[in-house]
Amino acid sequence: MPERETTRLIAWSQELRRVHHRLREALAATRDSLAEGTPGEPATRELLLYCHGFCAALDGHHQGEDYALFPAIEAEHPELRPMLRRLEQDHSMIAHLLGGLRAAVERTAPPEELGRHLEGIAALMENHFRYEERQLLAVLDTLELAAEPREVLGPMYD
Repeated sequence: MPERETTRLIAWSQELRRVHHRLREALAATRDSLAEGTPGEPATRELLLYCHGFCAALDGHHQGEDYALFPAIEAEHPELRPMLRRLEQDHSMIAHLLGGLRAAVERTAPPEELGRHLEGIAALMENHFRYEERQLLAVLDTLELAAEPREVLGPMYD
């Protein structure tokens, strides 16, 4: 295995931080695009693309954690099972909120409605990321997981 790949296997905490940072940036770009909209008017195509991309990225990140990262952590640290279930519940709640945003995007809701959806997602996402980082970074420093980072952390990995 190339050295770069080996390094990735032992740097999951850094990779998680990097993906969280990129997701925060994607949310900020979406909010910026929203701020440029005209109140009371349907969302612009650009805003709809930002919303769609952000939803797909955040959802993909959580799916990777649920199906690859969390099972690997649980295998090495079964005592963390309750905390991992809490994180999975957060993922479910965020997915529900993303569904509401997607529905608003599909009907080209006005920017202020999209903003309300984004605010709810942002609040839960930020709390979730902070909790996840507090609870998992030390565990991720020693996690040996032979997997592609994109499969584990989602499409924002690149």
